[in-house]
Amino acid sequence: MEDGRQAEALFRYSLIRELADPELRPRRRGVMTRALAELEHVRDDGRRVRLSPATLRRWLRHWRAGGFQALLPGLKLQPNRTPTEILGAAFTLKREAPDRTAAQVARILEETGAGKVSSRTLQRQFVRAGLNMRADGIVPRVYGRFEASEFGELWTGDGLHGPVVAGVTAILFAFIDDFSRAVVGWRWGHAEDTVRLEAAFRRGLESAGVPRAVFVDRGSAFVSAPFHRTLATLGIRIIHSRPGYPASRGKVERFFATVRSQFLVEIAARGGAKDLSELNELFDAWLHGVYHRSVHRETKQTPLERRLAAASLRRPSPAELHDAFLWSERRRVSKTASVALFGNAYEIDPALIGVRVELLFDPFDLSQIEVRYQNRPMGRAVPLHIGRHTHPTVKPAAAPPPKASGIDYLALLRDRLAQEQRERLGRIDYRKFAAPDPDADATHEEEHQ
Repeated sequence: MEDGRQAEALFRYSLIRELADPELRPRRRGVMTRALAELEHVRDDGRRVRLSPATLRRWLRHWRAGGFQALLPGLKLQPNRTPTEILGAAFTLKREAPDRTAAQVARILEETGAGKVSSRTLQRQFVRAGLNMRADGIVPRVYGRFEASEFGELWTGDGLHGPVVAGVTAILFAFIDDFSRAVVGWRWGHAEDTVRLEAAFRRGLESAGVPRAVFVDRGSAFVSAPFHRTLATLGIRIIHSRPGYPASRGKVERFFATVRSQFLVEIAARGGAKDLSELNELFDAWLHGVYHRSVHRETKQTPLERRLAAASLRRPSPAELHDAFLWSERRRVSKTASVALFGNAYEIDPALIGVRVELLFDPFDLSQIEVRYQNRPMGRAVPLHIGRHTHPTVKPAAAPPPKASGIDYLALLRDRLAQEQRERLGRIDYRKFAAPDPDADATHEEEHQ
């Protein structure tokens, strides 16, 4: 509470500091006051405000009368309607476990019969009592709201660990547009690596175009050289969030919370997905059928509406995309006009002997290597020995389980033999096995006598 009053006093002082100059003429001071009143000013909590000339003049009078202390805002004390015993119990619960939220404390109070009070009231009382601290004693940081001014100005990317599919945890890489809240690129995979990240990002480039900047954390995939090369080739600026401040990526984190509460809960209810292909198919249906068509509580529009109303982004050509997603390594050409790359040997133009060249390649196919020197194409490297066909860090996607033929060979044998037995029994003349007739035998004996 006291920190907030100090911050407000500093804000007021920053505005009237020049107006308080004793050598400033009254007419000039009046012009400066009106100019300040026409501008928007940003408070410490990120709010944008406009101030009237009367307010600025009042702050100036307070400064002259009492200095910095006179600029401190007054405490607004309102009558407390919550019973003292309930507040005491709430403070005890909060001090006992500082990680308890106001909502959790309210539930405990109601469950124990101490009383019913709203979580918002408790939150306000915790702030007044100085209990809005984490377990380590640090006051939670306040973040100002930010929103891009147009589609494609900023894409925020991150990864989400999802359900277990085919015995392996599925991971979602997703990029969300800051302005429209539309998910422009995504992919479920079985690895949290650069290959799956680039697959998600490439889908966004192909469907939406090239953004100005991306905002990501410092995970291994996001700081990898191939991903940085992709961004540099397309002219996209990369911004990394500060370690320990996931709230700065709040929009994509909020989207992931929606994924958990709306999509993953249904995946669990249906017993999971049989493979990644089915998971991606179901996610695509939910994303375009529900999420992009739902009104966002902040923008008051659906992500689809905001995206369609915005200007289109530049679409990269197929050749530009191909070049952007090549991986790169630098090697010095030996005296034998050859280079080694991940255990493979390649022959290079003899004119490049002794210089460092850039080798560009598809991480899934090391038999095709493009050679560049000082950003100029110098043809292809000729493979001399290929012992490894893929990049060492590349993990190929697991092949889908083979489709069942539906043929039960042993059952067919059983049915065939049973049918043969039925046919064989059907051809037997049972009259041959009938009992002899005694009267017929007696008649036969009389005829012979």
